[in-house]
Amino acid sequence: MDETLRQLGGLLLGAVPTVIVLALLSVLYATIVHRPLRRVLDERRSKTEGAVEKSRADIAAAEARTSEYEQRLREARATIFRAQEARRKAALDVRTAAMNEARGKAQGQVQAAKADIEKDRETAQTALQGQAQALAAEVIRRVLEPAGAGR
Repeated sequence: MDETLRQLGGLLLGAVPTVIVLALLSVLYATIVHRPLRRVLDERRSKTEGAVEKSRADIAAAEARTSEYEQRLREARATIFRAQEARRKAALDVRTAAMNEARGKAQGQVQAAKADIEKDRETAQTALQGQAQALAAEVIRRVLEPAGAGR
């Protein structure tokens, strides 16, 4: 068993330089490769996530601008519609006023024509009454005239 322990002690003594080299390599790996690599990967991740966040912010801003544009478009359409309605109403008012004016003129002309017709009727009636009286007088005169006097 002493022999085994001695061999084991020799192996352990021979393994010490390997352990030291392994520890040294581990420290060197961590210092030279792992830390810079971790730094680069972290920086890359932050840039990627930053770009993603910037993209999201840009998308949100674009959506806000689109929403604002659509709102202004709706407002512009409503303004145009109100202006069209105002023009239609003004045109309708002008048309109504013109129709009322024409109706008034027509009614005035009808009243004037009625008055002229009434004057003509009265004039004709007066003339007819005068002629009727003259004819009646003529008829009476002829009827009352002696039978042979006028012939």
